[in-house]
Amino acid sequence: MTEPITRIAAPDGVAPATAYTHVVTGRGRFVAVAGQLPLDENGTLVGPGDPGAQARQVFENLRRCLAAAGAGFDDVVRLTFFVTDMAYMPAIRAARAAYIPDDRLPAASAVQVVALVRPECLMEIEATAVVAE
Repeated sequence: MTEPITRIAAPDGVAPATAYTHVVTGRGRFVAVAGQLPLDENGTLVGPGDPGAQARQVFENLRRCLAAAGAGFDDVVRLTFFVTDMAYMPAIRAARAAYIPDDRLPAASAVQVVALVRPECLMEIEATAVVAE
């Protein structure tokens, strides 16, 4: 059986990607996960002022949302990171590494924003997945 997701890290004429994959394609059921904040199941902020703790909570929330749709991180084709400071990206990458190995990295974008819906949140991350049928 053909792999449902194909990753192209360095398309011809494009500089190789580091910490993401340039192009990811797939066939199957589309799953969109809304931006997740570093909140626990009660809506309480996890890790005030701590980007590492917040990133770990966000990835755990993403894992739970993906699982609810019958998906996992192997199915993720794109992540979008919204951060209030780009200095948080190393903590986000470390948290991501616990869920997604380097050879399975999705396409990704990182955007620094002035604020998030809850000012105490340092980041919000959304995911797109394609699940083989």
